[in-house]
Amino acid sequence: MSLEPALVVGVEPATPASERRLVQTDDFNETGRVYLEFADAAPTWADAVVALDSPAMGPLIFSLNLTLDGCVDHQEGIADDETHALFTRLMDEAGATLWGRVTYEMMESYWPAVARGDEEAPPALREWAVKLEAKPKYVVSSTRKDFPWANSHHIGGDLREGVQKLKDATPAGVLLGSGKLATELDRLDLIDEYKLLLHPMIAGHGPTLYQGGLPGTRKLELLSAKPLRNGVVAMHYRRAR
Repeated sequence: MSLEPALVVGVEPATPASERRLVQTDDFNETGRVYLEFADAAPTWADAVVALDSPAMGPLIFSLNLTLDGCVDHQEGIADDETHALFTRLMDEAGATLWGRVTYEMMESYWPAVARGDEEAPPALREWAVKLEAKPKYVVSSTRKDFPWANSHHIGGDLREGVQKLKDATPAGVLLGSGKLATELDRLDLIDEYKLLLHPMIAGHGPTLYQGGLPGTRKLELLSAKPLRNGVVAMHYRRAR
């Protein structure tokens, strides 16, 4: 089944069958690092007031939909009111969102029109769109610097330094919703928590989670596992350090 863009905060854009084994790297240079600049001087993301473990830094939380065999293709999964409500809550709790350019452009192509009322959508999706419009949105890209969607910001400098700066300034936490970017950030040991939705299906194809590889095994601590009525299991892990 094809998912509506409602859940693309937690999925990876679809990859054509002929390219499913390839890893898109257009957001990264050959060294795996990104050199960009902040497009916005106004620190609209610095007003978060929800303190976590440290008053100076919030966690980077990776949230994604995946099937039992690890597929993160956005055309695979269950899109209903229950999963929409869960991702709306995750976004409400976070101080900002973080995406790669490909995911950002998929979101940008649909949700602003829903928020404006130009696209027909049920109330749950309209609520999501309006909240997403107001949420600070950060984008890592080496090929694009102009991001006109409301409250969008272009992360700058070295990838590690840019994302760490965002974490330091966002006590409520940053919600990461791009699988390929997550691989790069996990290689830099920047991801703190994982909120994954495991869907009750086997896709039999990619793209798959972390198919680009990591330098070593990541050990996690299970904080919660909640089954939904639709068969999806919402899992919350913390990085064991």
